[in-house]
Amino acid sequence: MAGGRRRKFLVSKLYSFACVRPKFEEDHFQIGGPGFSRVVYANDVDCEHPINLSYGSNYVSTTKYTLATFIPKSLFEQFRRVANIYFLVSGCLSLTPLAPYTALSVILPLIVVIGATMVKEAVEDWRRWQQDTEVNNRKVKVHQGDGDFDYTEWKNLRVGNIVKVDKDEFFPADLILLSSSYEDAICYVETVNLDGETNLKLKQSLEVTSSFQSDFSFKDFKAIIRCEDPNASLYSFVGSMEHDGQQYPLSPQQLLLRDSKLRNTDYIYGAVIFTGHDTKVMQNATSPPSKRSKIERKMDKIIYLLLSALVLISAVGSIFFGIATRDDLEHGKMKRWYLRPDQTKIYFDPNRATVAAILHFLTAMMLYGYFIPISLYVSIEIVKVLQAIFINQDIQMYHEESDRPARARTSNLNEELGQVDTILSDKTGTLTCNSMEFIKCSIAGTAYGHGVTEVERAMARRKGSPLINELDNEDHEENHVDAKSAIKGFNFKDRRIMNGNWINEPHADVIQKFFRLLAICHTCIPEVDEDSGKISYEAESPDEAAFVIAARELGFEFYQRTQTSISLHELDPMSGKTVERPYRLLNILEFSSSRKRMSVIVQDEEGKLQLLSKGADSVMFERLAKNGREFEEKTKEHVNEYADAGLRTLVLAYRELDEEEYMTFNKKFMAAKNLVSADRDEKIEEAADMVERDLILLGATAVEDKLQVGVPECIDKLAQAGIKIWVLTGDKMETAINIGFACSLLRQGMNQIIITLETPEIIGLVKAGNKDAIAKASKDSVIRQISEGRKLISSSSAQSFALIIDGQSLTYALEDDVKDMFLQLAIGCASVICCRSSPKQKALVTRLVKSGTRKVTLAIGDGANDVGMLQEADIGVGISGAEGMQAVMASDVAIAQFRFLERLLLVHGHWCYRRISSMICYFFYKNITFGLTLFLFEAYASFSGQAGYNDWFMSFYNVFFTSLPVIALGVFDQDVSARFCLKFPMLYQEGVQNVLFSWARLLSWMFNGILNAITIFFFCTSAFQHQAFRKGGEVVGLEVLGATMYTCVVWVVNCQMALSVSYFTLIQHIFIWGGIALWYLFLLVYGAMTPTISTTAYMVFVEALAPAPSYWILTLFVVIATLIPYFTWAAIQMRFFPMYHNMVQWIRLEGRADDPEYCQVVRQRSVRPMTVGVSARLDKLHS
Repeated sequence: MAGGRRRKFLVSKLYSFACVRPKFEEDHFQIGGPGFSRVVYANDVDCEHPINLSYGSNYVSTTKYTLATFIPKSLFEQFRRVANIYFLVSGCLSLTPLAPYTALSVILPLIVVIGATMVKEAVEDWRRWQQDTEVNNRKVKVHQGDGDFDYTEWKNLRVGNIVKVDKDEFFPADLILLSSSYEDAICYVETVNLDGETNLKLKQSLEVTSSFQSDFSFKDFKAIIRCEDPNASLYSFVGSMEHDGQQYPLSPQQLLLRDSKLRNTDYIYGAVIFTGHDTKVMQNATSPPSKRSKIERKMDKIIYLLLSALVLISAVGSIFFGIATRDDLEHGKMKRWYLRPDQTKIYFDPNRATVAAILHFLTAMMLYGYFIPISLYVSIEIVKVLQAIFINQDIQMYHEESDRPARARTSNLNEELGQVDTILSDKTGTLTCNSMEFIKCSIAGTAYGHGVTEVERAMARRKGSPLINELDNEDHEENHVDAKSAIKGFNFKDRRIMNGNWINEPHADVIQKFFRLLAICHTCIPEVDEDSGKISYEAESPDEAAFVIAARELGFEFYQRTQTSISLHELDPMSGKTVERPYRLLNILEFSSSRKRMSVIVQDEEGKLQLLSKGADSVMFERLAKNGREFEEKTKEHVNEYADAGLRTLVLAYRELDEEEYMTFNKKFMAAKNLVSADRDEKIEEAADMVERDLILLGATAVEDKLQVGVPECIDKLAQAGIKIWVLTGDKMETAINIGFACSLLRQGMNQIIITLETPEIIGLVKAGNKDAIAKASKDSVIRQISEGRKLISSSSAQSFALIIDGQSLTYALEDDVKDMFLQLAIGCASVICCRSSPKQKALVTRLVKSGTRKVTLAIGDGANDVGMLQEADIGVGISGAEGMQAVMASDVAIAQFRFLERLLLVHGHWCYRRISSMICYFFYKNITFGLTLFLFEAYASFSGQAGYNDWFMSFYNVFFTSLPVIALGVFDQDVSARFCLKFPMLYQEGVQNVLFSWARLLSWMFNGILNAITIFFFCTSAFQHQAFRKGGEVVGLEVLGATMYTCVVWVVNCQMALSVSYFTLIQHIFIWGGIALWYLFLLVYGAMTPTISTTAYMVFVEALAPAPSYWILTLFVVIATLIPYFTWAAIQMRFFPMYHNMVQWIRLEGRADDPEYCQVVRQRSVRPMTVGVSARLDKLHS
């Protein structure tokens, strides 16, 4: 019977399956106008109309550069940095006689630094090019003419081609669906690459092309498609197809987008309309917002500060030089004859002292350039890439079940991970698993299901209730059903209705209708495993799958779906046997966020028409008939209990329809469905509203979205670290509050400030329907509640508060004149939960926190609805979970589970922040130390422009002799181990308060550099100035003094590094001591070269320095004398004024890490008292 009817009731009768024969309305009249000018000649690529050829190819490139643009664009990127511009100008000036050194010695290091960064850019772009090549060379079947299809590469596709795509293949371009392997030309599409949604979408071709189901049928096929121009809208499409002289309107239902995948359909035929960068996925491929860390922005300010200092000392030196030059003549003779003024026309001419001073200023600007660390940027980039590799390789953040490691998708923000002040988190799929389990239900006013949720366990612990022991005993008694719990999506235990026992219940007929509704009212697609025969389900959401699985386990197995029917294996209560029952599927009224319900209309074997509906309690109870409320009070009571237990609830109801009522509805419904106008959705909802009334209540379902493993412990640790946590969720307030208790975000005794518009006054205005009055009263109510909350917080400083606000109130709280008040209230609370919040509200809240607090914010989520929040935050963390990869693709860091956030922030974040901070401070220290010795020698030589060192000594200082130890520090150093980072989360506050990169710390390092430079210069000059250096009594020359000072500088800055390192590895030893050894090796090799190359370094080490005991003694003395002040200060600071990490280092040193009392004393020195988390709860109980 059912088989015969499938031919009559085509898919055009189904709501979820698109409109067939839509009318030409509003939007279609725009075709041919601006924005709607595209014309495609389908299957007529080589006709006399060359318009197809004018469209772009299907070749896609996501690379940043091409061979032609790489050098200019990459150089432009490099010279956006002010330091690099300075070195470029210096390099150009070094080609003039003004230069105090050879041009090559300046230009070569710049080329090395710029070249290294360009190589890194080239490697990254090469990887992108490889990915593009793999995609562009994929194969697809294309019509070659005469009904023959053959494989060709994606990049060769042209607009107008007819392609054949097989099951589980990606669509190579944007296509118009012409036909498929199904009789009604439908197909199922997975769009996870586009919008992150894993549920399947259903598409259907026009009826006129649905019969083209073989290759040969396209031999003579011709069509002209007119449609909108390329745009980024994934969910809209306007076009028309001309075939055999007839016009047919096209809608999004016929559009198959590139990078989506064909599922559950053997093949489809489609016409290419958009190719390459014209496709909608590429139109949406905008670059994520550029994010720079606060440290990097501060580093720019330091560079400007040093440049200002450079200009200042150059100006001071030039003034002194000008004065000395003006006064140089005495009785017609030059005082400074050794400067050979007779060989120059301007530089030392006493009569042109002003010009000489100006020229000296340019010389000084080049000479003192070593104050600016040329290799700083490239070193930091190398370090950050290596840090990201270590994050990616951390086995402690690898999720074995899903085979997903942590992945730092950008290395720009590593140090920001150690400075997070506020975390804004999604709930479903982020704190929870987004893996729903059917655990309880209420049928005919009777509650079924003995499962215990994690929220119930947390509530029982909170109240000291014996509930847990009782429930655990019940679980023990029901061991015979334990095997069932292994079924994904089903964790239901109740002997009364399992194993067919429901037929003995008082309301067995209601139970039968309840589970039959669960088995029919959905959009799931069954998939049968050919080997085992087991049925699995492709569902739009985990909830849907859980309902269908629950129905199957309780005797109502959904096993087959066609375009017009659903078939079940049901337990017949009369015979006690399983029977097959087909139901004709007439209409599907789909779920939407505004409707909050879903319904299907079916016809059973007896011809009865039924509407089966499930939805949120807020919309379902008001739609019940007077005679359908028999179990209403009990069901409401159970729904509230389920919400308190943290469960997601849906209410189930049905009604019977007569033929006349259905025909009236269907006529109006199909007319609305076939509209292509702006009010289409509104008309559809009006039609659905006609029949979704006078329902008879069956009961309610309760599914549990379990907390992810380790979430409460992770939140506890993050709270101990002083990080504030906000949860932004779409759940109802009761569910969100109870999840908050379960995950330790809330605790007993915490004062709850609840802002809601569910007040009698507002509800009364809503019923009256005056929108202006509702808006004004709602805003006033929100402002009043916020003000009361702020007064409450200010009057009670000893207590902790939690703020809970619903989405409707949040709308008004985020308005310009209210948001600052709201933020001040939220900052004063230990926890903030925003319920019923939309994706846009999540992004706006994130922006408010980021801009209002001016501190680092981190957003974490797993779904496409979290993308705005992730991109708005300083750091976006994506959970690679069950909702696709959209959040991951928009994130800066991807992890598999929320609990890994603990290690990501407290360990890697703390390490990265400390390493980058120390590295930058050290970089400026070592450059100031080196640069200031140049300035002091310049002053010593009456600002003559003479460099104290050999040209190549200066050039290689940053590149070879001192850079590698800094990189090792940035990659390997640890103030404390990972175990201690987690044991003492308060360490994290060093980053939040930015104590390691404050101006005070930066200036103290710079001051240390100044002291070191003065010590080195004056000790070296004083030791050599009046002492014989050779056997003949000669004093040292420039080459010996320069080499000796340089040796002292190399030793001092490398030994300073050794004193600064907290955690030595073999690599650090090699780099630190190897840098010093490399200096001596270089001096040997360079000094052995011909004097035309080595100049002042010729044989200086072999013949002058090495044989002289004074050289070695002076080096040792200067190194010790220079480092003693720092060593003394560090020892005093560590002993008497320890920072957090110093305190933990003392604990480790004294072996008291396992002494709980001592550790508690240290922990209590944290920045703020604990108000959130397990520890806070325990502390409160103890007190």
